[in-house]
Amino acid sequence: MSTLPDADLSPPPSRYYAADYAKLTNRRPSSPLTPDFAWPDRVIPARAALNRPTASTSDRRASPNNAPPCVLAQGAPSTFARLRQGSGSSVKEEVNGIAQSFLESVNASLPPVPQNEDKSATTPDSASARSYTATRTGISELTGLDWEPSEPAIVVKAPKVWGPGEAPLERLPVEVLDEIIAQLAIDTQPSGYSPRNVDLINCLLTSRTIHVATINTLYSHITIPHSSIFSKFLNHVAEYPGLGTIVKRLDLSHFTSIGLGRSRQGNSEVQNMTSRTLLKCLELTPAIQEILLQENLDDDIDEHVLAKVFYGLPKLRAVDFCASSSKPFAESFTSAVTGLIDSPLNLGIRRLGLHECFTLPSTVFETLLPRLPLLTHLDVSHTRITDRALASIPESACLSHLNLGRCTQISGHGVVDFLTNHPATKNLVFLNLSCDIARYRLLWEADVERLLPALPTTLRSLNLNGAKIRPWHVPLLLPLTKHLEEFSLASADLTMRDINSFFRPASPPSSPVSETAPNPEPAEPWVLPTLHYLDLSSIPAITQSSLFSTSCILLSSLTAPLDVIELGDKAISSLRECRNTNKRLGWVVKELGRRG
Repeated sequence: MSTLPDADLSPPPSRYYAADYAKLTNRRPSSPLTPDFAWPDRVIPARAALNRPTASTSDRRASPNNAPPCVLAQGAPSTFARLRQGSGSSVKEEVNGIAQSFLESVNASLPPVPQNEDKSATTPDSASARSYTATRTGISELTGLDWEPSEPAIVVKAPKVWGPGEAPLERLPVEVLDEIIAQLAIDTQPSGYSPRNVDLINCLLTSRTIHVATINTLYSHITIPHSSIFSKFLNHVAEYPGLGTIVKRLDLSHFTSIGLGRSRQGNSEVQNMTSRTLLKCLELTPAIQEILLQENLDDDIDEHVLAKVFYGLPKLRAVDFCASSSKPFAESFTSAVTGLIDSPLNLGIRRLGLHECFTLPSTVFETLLPRLPLLTHLDVSHTRITDRALASIPESACLSHLNLGRCTQISGHGVVDFLTNHPATKNLVFLNLSCDIARYRLLWEADVERLLPALPTTLRSLNLNGAKIRPWHVPLLLPLTKHLEEFSLASADLTMRDINSFFRPASPPSSPVSETAPNPEPAEPWVLPTLHYLDLSSIPAITQSSLFSTSCILLSSLTAPLDVIELGDKAISSLRECRNTNKRLGWVVKELGRRG
């Protein structure tokens, strides 16, 4: 079928089809508003061609020869010369030229146009020249806001797949990776059967490298609160002996049978925690460095277990038998230590805790302490240690923590001699010399006068509860407040003015000025105290009325950085009722066990 003559014109078609979209608008089908200069062979129908009578749609689709006459999209030079004379918008509407053209820029480069093109076809009647958008929507012209430039495509890179052991986290040094994994460990007291260290358990499923690092963290510190957990741990280590070499700390200080639904006797019948299984556990952990035991296990700590602790663990550095005081334990401990009497063997233990082990005889301390040349921490509170046992500590020891509280078998004279003359006490950080004055008094006035000037400046915590401290000892106490952070003075015979002098320089006594008198020596500059905790319990001068008096600065901001003041029960009971006053002064009343 042939095309109709050029002179025969007819109205434009009444509808458009999707197949004709690109011809009519010169737009890409994928992006309707994007200029189509990327296709140089694409043509735009002239307006005159649109006004010509066309064959039916089926005829136009059937034969390409039936397409209406077309010109190149760039048009004649005169057409685009007029087009550039318009406004600066990037979307141009030429009423006298070709049908609507979309240009990226007014100054876009244009390819050459053939000279033999029929220019009459590009100059239709200006009144009838309308764009495709105007024909379709009825809008007469476009504005710059109609232009929506296409956004550049966002290239999303596929995540890189790392091979086994090639991820950046897995290639970190072992020491760094161990420190990162260790941050996930939660060092909290176990409560019932609730799961602990869930994050570490999840890390076991990450990769083989992370699995190994997590295993080191999980098994380096073992905390066992119940006998069933101990049985699981023992069976697992027995099946995989390599895990036992990872264990560095075995914490049984939270071990209890409460909550298991059976008594202590019934718990022993289960045979999960016995002297035999405890000894087996120590044999499977040869590299252990710290063992924490307590009174709930004192019946299971027999002579064989103690012999393994003292002689069979060469890397052991710390051991604690807190409150183990049963008769079987005392007999087993005495038997195990007796073997050291004729032996030149020295132990590598640096931290020894015998707190509340009051059933151990004095000979145990006199035999054990001379075998500890590397001792740094000694807790023998409420035991039968003697002056002779203290003096037997090797001079090579370097004590930083010493707890002699409530030890009734030592004397004030012997303790002062040990603290002032023994080389092992020159770098003390923590010192507890408290006593129960209802039973005995350790330090009297003369002992206090000898002790206070000899204390090292490295001291940060000092407990002198029960010592006979008088107001004339205040000049000896003031230098200690410049480096102590914790100071306990319970039952001291001090006044409120003496305590104020810890935080404010005392005003010099007024005296008449004489012209012939020599010039007074300049006073030493005042150094602020470093106290954070102050124990003033059982001091008669400390009451509610004295604390709220205008002469007391203890509750003011002048005492900074003081955070905690421990008081007796009588003072705490009256202060608890003064909530508004406490709030106004910035203090709050709390109780912590027997402390208030």
